[in-house]
Amino acid sequence: MNCKEIEMIKINSKNRGFTLLELLVVLVILGLLASLVGPQVIKQIGGSKAKTAALQIEEFGTALDLFHLEVGRYPSTSEGLEALIEKPSGARFWNGPYLKKKVVRLDPWGNEYVYRSPGDHGAYDLISLGADNNEGGDGENADVVSWE
Repeated sequence: MNCKEIEMIKINSKNRGFTLLELLVVLVILGLLASLVGPQVIKQIGGSKAKTAALQIEEFGTALDLFHLEVGRYPSTSEGLEALIEKPSGARFWNGPYLKKKVVRLDPWGNEYVYRSPGDHGAYDLISLGADNNEGGDGENADVVSWE
């Protein structure tokens, strides 16, 4: 090896890594991106749970209407949504189960749906109380209802 080759090897070995300043700049940029994108992603997750609850309420509504057509009434509040998968006593023309999966699912936040029949807003009220599991609320805590 001559001196020129040795000098080229030394120059190349010095330029192999990143400086601390370059790494810090990249970390700051990544932190800024995460702080901007993170809340938007979380907001979309909350919105999708509300949409899922609305779809489940619609599915229950279809099953309740079919129950009403065959039995002649909606399940009482005490019978609840369980009447869609198990025959309640005194339901002469029950031809269920009326739900495909034969299970009454919890709402997307893991809480039970509130079912009242007769309801304050129609023949029945079906409500998901949102993330806080309390009536009312805003955003992700807002109720999802069957009558809107």
